[in-house]
Amino acid sequence: MKTLVPAGGAGKAGESGAAGTPGTPGGGGAAGKARGTAGKAGRAGGQSYGGRISYAVLILFTAGSLFPLVWTAVAASRDNTRLSQTPPPFWFGSDLLPNLQTAWTDAHMGLALLNTAVVAGTITVGTVLFCTIAGFAFAKLRFRFREVLLMLVIGTMMIPPQLSVVPLFMTIAELEWTNQLQAVILPTLVSAFGVFFMRQYLVEALPSEIIEAARVDGANSMRVVWHVVFPAARPAMAVLAMLTFVQAWNDFFWPIIALTQDNPTVQVALTGLGQGYIPDQSVIMAGALLGTLPLLLAFTLFGKQIVGGIMQGAVKG
Repeated sequence: MKTLVPAGGAGKAGESGAAGTPGTPGGGGAAGKARGTAGKAGRAGGQSYGGRISYAVLILFTAGSLFPLVWTAVAASRDNTRLSQTPPPFWFGSDLLPNLQTAWTDAHMGLALLNTAVVAGTITVGTVLFCTIAGFAFAKLRFRFREVLLMLVIGTMMIPPQLSVVPLFMTIAELEWTNQLQAVILPTLVSAFGVFFMRQYLVEALPSEIIEAARVDGANSMRVVWHVVFPAARPAMAVLAMLTFVQAWNDFFWPIIALTQDNPTVQVALTGLGQGYIPDQSVIMAGALLGTLPLLLAFTLFGKQIVGGIMQGAVKG
């Protein structure tokens, strides 16, 4: 049975068919949508390609950063004879536990780790506390010769530490602190870098209006520091604590002068493993591995809090 189409309906159908042709605006809109979809797909593909390159670069740099630690563990698991051969070993051996035990016994590593933890922890707490207070004073308080004193603090950063060794050792000897931990702790309890770092952070992160509001509410200087300055400076304090702890743990120059093998830090204790006509490199590497493990453990446990504090400061800024 045939269906009759009115003349007007045929015209409309023709117009509809014409609207669907590429030359008409309707057809151009469909083609434009198609081209837009293709463009988005191309851009999405470009982003995906860039992401692969970024991940490849990150993996490469991560492997390069981990290689010294892995090589230390590999060398610590071999004997001295195998390490002297060419090519060197690139996989773990069976002598790791004996070498660790030898390094622990010969270098008094237990005492060294305890001393280093005490020294690094005390220096970190003191540096963060005193540098934050001093940075707050230079950033927000008004007193005479403030700029001159700040320039003097910054100027001490330009003096090589080797120049102060002789007078510092003479002072330690006069106080009879030789071979004692306070000889290592007190000279580095405050750092010029820490003062300048905290000052630069608090200038921008701590509005003066908050301090004035706290004083209007009756807060004295100690309450202002404890309830206003410390919370505002927490991200920068976390960064300064991380940098200070690593530097104090790895410090070698002054501890080797002030301490002996009878009361060593980790870096001083490791020098005792290199003595002898033919130093045992595998035992030295085992000692270095023992000295590195506490740092890795600390950053594994507290790395999330440290990064969180840094990112919190970045978001606030």
